[in-house]
Amino acid sequence: MAVDHTHIAKAYLDFIRDKEFPCIAAKAALSENGIRILVADHLACPKDDADILQFLYTFVDAFRKAGDLYHSAVVLFKEPQQCDEKMFDTMLWKRLQSISDLDAMHFRWDRRVAQDVTSPDFSFSIKEEAFYVIGLHANSSRKARQFSYPALVFNPHEQFQKLRAAHKYMPMRQAVRKRDLKLSGSINPMLADFGEASEVFQYSGVQYDSTWKCPFIAKHDPNKDHSSP
Repeated sequence: MAVDHTHIAKAYLDFIRDKEFPCIAAKAALSENGIRILVADHLACPKDDADILQFLYTFVDAFRKAGDLYHSAVVLFKEPQQCDEKMFDTMLWKRLQSISDLDAMHFRWDRRVAQDVTSPDFSFSIKEEAFYVIGLHANSSRKARQFSYPALVFNPHEQFQKLRAAHKYMPMRQAVRKRDLKLSGSINPMLADFGEASEVFQYSGVQYDSTWKCPFIAKHDPNKDHSSP
């Protein structure tokens, strides 16, 4: 049976609206109409990668023109509705690698962040705009990430910098962690602040061991003149 895109998008917005959902920045983005959603088919399939990339390009253009703080680009996938954390982690990095490879044909990496996944200053980059990516799926070990469909949430890194400049970031972070502790009974052990450890440990929600190496390799040429696809 075909899954209605509107139904999936509504389910995500309801997920954010739930009073127990801990991320107050996501709730603020919702209240400010700052969430943009694309529904794709299968997280493991490259068929929709060009559409995902164009969706993110459009989002970046709108974000750069906006004056408010809270924005989020969300890619929801119809399948697979059931997968374990290891499978989700594998699919997440394949999708990010694929859309990043396409982006590298047109743009450099955002020069404000590192391109090397082992660097504490790493952030994912699309159209030279840094993003902090959050993965959601039904069987995540973190309750805050247990959404009924696989999802990749792209949060512009610049908005976190603006929150820091306005002295709003630390109070928000503490509030989110307090709410997450109440919901899950613990703080995500993979959490670290930007500049302390690479963000890659936080993207999928998996608790990695010390032997894990991120499979993602950014292929952007730092000397490339950017173009508009």
